[in-house]
Amino acid sequence: MLKQNKSRRCRHLKSGLLAIVLLLTATVSVNAQGRYKPKPPGIPAEVQITPYKTTMIADGKDEAIVSVKIIDSHGDSLANAVIPVTFHLTGDAKIIRFYNIAGYKNLPHTDSTWQVTVNGSCRLILQAGRTLGKIKLEAKADSLFTGATEIHTVQPGIAHVVTKNKYTPNKVTDKILGADISFLPQLESRGMKFSDNGLQGDAIAIMKAHGFNYIRLRIFVNPENPKGYSPGKGFCDLEHTEQMAKRIKAAGMKFLLDFHYSDYWADPQQQNKPAAWVGEDFTALKKSLYNYTVDVMQKLKDQGTTPDMVQVGNEINHGMVWPDGAINNLDSLAQLIYAGVKGVKAVSPKTTIMLHIALGGQNAEARFFLDNMTKRNVPFDVIGLSYYPKWHGTLADLRNNMADLAKRYPQQVMVAEYSQLKKEVNDIAFTAPGDKAVGSFIWEPLSTWEGIFDKDGKANSFMNMYPEIAGKYVK
Repeated sequence: MLKQNKSRRCRHLKSGLLAIVLLLTATVSVNAQGRYKPKPPGIPAEVQITPYKTTMIADGKDEAIVSVKIIDSHGDSLANAVIPVTFHLTGDAKIIRFYNIAGYKNLPHTDSTWQVTVNGSCRLILQAGRTLGKIKLEAKADSLFTGATEIHTVQPGIAHVVTKNKYTPNKVTDKILGADISFLPQLESRGMKFSDNGLQGDAIAIMKAHGFNYIRLRIFVNPENPKGYSPGKGFCDLEHTEQMAKRIKAAGMKFLLDFHYSDYWADPQQQNKPAAWVGEDFTALKKSLYNYTVDVMQKLKDQGTTPDMVQVGNEINHGMVWPDGAINNLDSLAQLIYAGVKGVKAVSPKTTIMLHIALGGQNAEARFFLDNMTKRNVPFDVIGLSYYPKWHGTLADLRNNMADLAKRYPQQVMVAEYSQLKKEVNDIAFTAPGDKAVGSFIWEPLSTWEGIFDKDGKANSFMNMYPEIAGKYVK
C-alpha cells in the first residue's frame, strides 16, 4: 500500500507554488541552528482529523462522527503514540462522547475545550445545536501540526423543483482513466520539459502512451484579477483553456471541463462569487452564470473542441457562488446548478454532466446532498467524488460509499479527484456495482504530491503504474 503523502494538507489551497512550499515545510522540527528539517518517519508529526460529516442539520439532534489519528510526516498512523491532545470547539455544537481514549477532562471556564489522552487514535461524536452557521473543531498537541475541520449547519426546508421535465441520465459508455493537468501551461511557461526513458516529448502524449485517455481542465471566470487565481497572467482562463483543449483533442483524448464559477479556487472551504457578478440580484446572477457557461461552451465548440463532459461546479457539497448558492440555500443552489446545466445543454445536448462533491468516504453527507438535488429535480448524469484519505476516510469508506451511491441513484459514479493510493483507488473506482463505475481523474500529477513526473520532468515509477491499470480496466 502506498504511503499517504505528507503534503495533503495543501489540498484545498491548490496552488502549484504553495504546494511545493508546503511539501518542503510540512511536518518539520527546528534544529540547533534554527533551520527546519522534516521529522523522520515513525515520529509523531500531526493530529489528523477526518470528519464523517461536514454538513449537519441545525436541529439540536444531528450527530457527526470525527476520527482522530496521530500520524507521522509520511501520513502513517502511529498506533502506539500516547499524546495529550486539546480539542477546542467553536460554533453552536458540543462534543457528547469520546471513544478509545485513556482519559479526558473538561478544561476550566468553558464547556467547549477538552484535554484528551489519545492512544494512537480515537473517535468523538459532535452534536449540532440549532443555529445556522459554521462549527470549527481544532485538535492541538505540543510540537505537532494542528488538526482542524469546518462543519456547516443547515436547515433544508421544503424542496422546490427547478424543472418539471423528466430527465433520464445519459450513460457514459467509455471507461475513463483521466488526469487534471491544468497546471501544464504554467509549468511550460517556466521552462519545464517532460521526458520518458530519456526521450523528451509532450506531457499529454507521454500520458496517453501510458494509458490515460481523458484530460480535465479547470476554468475560472476572471483569474487575471488581482485577487484571482493568476493575477495579471490569466492561467486557466478561457483563452488558455481553448489552447489546451486543442492539444487534448489533437492527441486523440477526451476532455472534461471543470467550471469553478469563481475567479479563484472553488472547494468546500471557499466558493467565492466572481467579481463581475458581485452585487447582482438572484435573477441576474442566474442569467450571468448561464450566459458565461454558454459563451465558454460555444467558443470551445466553434474551434472543434466541445467538452465530452462538464462539471457544473467544483466540490460543491457546501454549495457554490456564495452566499447565494451556499448549502443552506438549497433551492437557490439547485437553481444555479440548473442554470449551468441549461447553459451546457444549450450548446451541446449530448455533453455529459457531472456533479462533483468532495465526499469520497462520507456516505451520509453524500446522500444528503444528492437527495436534496434529486428532490429539486436537478438533471445530471455522473456523481463525482474526491478522495484524499486525510479528509475522506479509509479505502473501505470509499468502497462502501461508491457501492451505496451506485445502488441508490440512477447516475453513474466515479472518483473525480485523488492522488495517493493509486492502484487501490482505481480498483475501487472501476468496480462499483451495477455497471455504474466510470473511472477516475488523478489531480495535478505533473507537479504536486505523488506526481507521475519527477521535478525535472522525467516520468517516474508512479507513471509506470498506469499501463497496468489501463490494461486491467480500460482497454
